[in-house]
Amino acid sequence: MTSEKIWMTLAARERLEAELAECEAVAEPSNAVVVRARELRELLRNVVVGQMPDDGLVEPGMIVTIRFDSDGSETTFLLGSRTLSELDSSLEIDVYSPTSPLGTAINGHYVGDAVTFVAPSGEQRISIVATEPFG
Repeated sequence: MTSEKIWMTLAARERLEAELAECEAVAEPSNAVVVRARELRELLRNVVVGQMPDDGLVEPGMIVTIRFDSDGSETTFLLGSRTLSELDSSLEIDVYSPTSPLGTAINGHYVGDAVTFVAPSGEQRISIVATEPFG
């Protein structure tokens, strides 16, 4: 397992805690239940919940707007674990993983920075237009 911190919404953390409670309530758990409970405990140990600072830094927990230099189009998304969409049904924004090619390229950069990443359609250059803390 990893000790890397994972940002998520409060609703997502609460859903994981509920799943862990269900696993722990099983009288005679199967190996799969025991393994899942262990995974959940490790995940929850590394969870960070809360609003990130509004300092222009791109990091998990931030809503990010980028502009594609090729056509000037913009897109806005939440940088966070893709499982957030499954765990928190109240999310009304696309979630991009910080480990995706785009997420890796922008994570740790600031508003105004331009970065290049390799998308399925080829190399893309983008500019970070705005960030704001989620929530």
